[in-house]
Amino acid sequence: QVQLVESGGGLVQAGGSLRLSCAASVRTLSNYAMGWFRQAPGKEREFVAVIRWFGGSTYYADSVKGRFTISRDNAKNTVYLQMNSLKPEDTAVYYCAAKSTYGLPRAPNEYDYWGQGTQVNVSS
Repeated sequence: QVQLVESGGGLVQAGGSLRLSCAASVRTLSNYAMGWFRQAPGKEREFVAVIRWFGGSTYYADSVKGRFTISRDNAKNTVYLQMNSLKPEDTAVYYCAAKSTYGLPRAPNEYDYWGQGTQVNVSS
């Protein structure tokens, strides 16, 4: 039922910033959690951040705390990932995911819906 479309990826130099967007085609996200994951070549998909739509609670991976911020726009049914102080190790395909829950899931296999992903390349 939920279709997700990511955008905002690209090439950025180390120390720079990018903002990723994920637009959800659904009537309401009031009972959903929206998460961001990333996957680098040869590595497993890893958790980045999650936001509970109802109430706006968030949780971040230790590797991005203090640098990344997840937020939502209720009117647009869109979730954002503001990425600051980017490092080469942040290079990956970033995926948006959704799950009908009031929790804050952090494992990829807990999510039901996924976007196509957007490439983020951070140069040295």
